[in-house]
Amino acid sequence: MIAAAPPLYLHANAVLLGEKGVLLRGPSGAGKSALTLALMSRLEAQGDFARLVGDDRVGVEASCGRLVARPHPAIAGLLEIRGLGLMRVAFEAACVLHAIVDICGPGETASRHPEPDEKIASICGIALPRLAAKDCSDVSVARIVFFLQEITTI
Repeated sequence: MIAAAPPLYLHANAVLLGEKGVLLRGPSGAGKSALTLALMSRLEAQGDFARLVGDDRVGVEASCGRLVARPHPAIAGLLEIRGLGLMRVAFEAACVLHAIVDICGPGETASRHPEPDEKIASICGIALPRLAAKDCSDVSVARIVFFLQEITTI
């Protein structure tokens, strides 16, 4: 029997929004945790399901043609909320990822009209729809919610 490869740990957040898992990537200080909190708050306010999977370090692995995300065991259930510190929140032990959102770093901007290859990102050999977001503003949250609505789940 072949042993499964260990997960690839990324400096990223994973969140389950409704039925869709989203990986949020970006440089340190880009606002991954703030965006995670804003997205969860938006969906919960609409009466939809939203749950943290992992904050800051997320393990990803390919499984049966899908990309699965899990929290790092040492920080599972913790979300950094600036001004409050690390807070314990409800979390999911895993989710299938359906999309990737890359948050721009300082001085970077998202393409107004991205090329087709900018709309896809691959991790562990699994290609997923990708969106570049400027920050964690209400406009970025709205764009991400719209982006996720356009993705059909399998």
